[in-house]
Amino acid sequence: MASLSSIPTLSKSPSPKLPKVVSCRPRLSISCSSSLPQQQQRQHGEESVSSSLKTFSAALALSSLLLTSAAAPPPAAADISGLTPCKESKAFAKREKQSIKKLEASLKKYTPDSAPVLTIKATIEKTKRRFANYDKFGLLCGSDGLPHLIVNGDQRHWGEFITPGLLFLYIAGWIGWVGRSYLIAIRDDKKPTMKEIIIDVPLATRLLWRGFIWPVAAYRELVNGELIAKDV
Repeated sequence: MASLSSIPTLSKSPSPKLPKVVSCRPRLSISCSSSLPQQQQRQHGEESVSSSLKTFSAALALSSLLLTSAAAPPPAAADISGLTPCKESKAFAKREKQSIKKLEASLKKYTPDSAPVLTIKATIEKTKRRFANYDKFGLLCGSDGLPHLIVNGDQRHWGEFITPGLLFLYIAGWIGWVGRSYLIAIRDDKKPTMKEIIIDVPLATRLLWRGFIWPVAAYRELVNGELIAKDV
């Protein structure tokens, strides 16, 4: 009987190793950029610029509306007692002929193509244009042949008084507001009196453009209590 020691022992073969499965998971990366405050500042600046442009556009639209309303008057009608449209008034036509005739008669006193003759001819053209504008804008004339302005608030006659009056107030206010802004801007200077004598042109130019929105600026200062000096 053979001994057990002589029987060869079977060695266990190592089990084959399976390759590891690597799972690919997407990784989220968060990058912090320092340009966000800059973008916010840029957006804030753009909003301020757009708001100022909107304000300027509103003032420009208001002035354009006033100009267009003055340029397109309603047709004249004899709605006022004793007045007739100038283009239908015989006294108005007679006055026009007399004015032009008087100027043409003065041409005979001077030699042709002289300076006085050229001046008189230009005056004749202006006279014709003035009477033509009276007809065009539909003014009403009286028995004396002179145009009469209607200031009773009738919307059909706004182009005769109210619209020019509003334009006058707007332009006068613009001039006054720019002058006031200039004096306020130079009052902290070392020699403000010299800048009143010798105008600071760059500063005055900037204030001229800002002055177009003077109604909005004046209302804003009135609300904030900055329109009137406190020591007055």
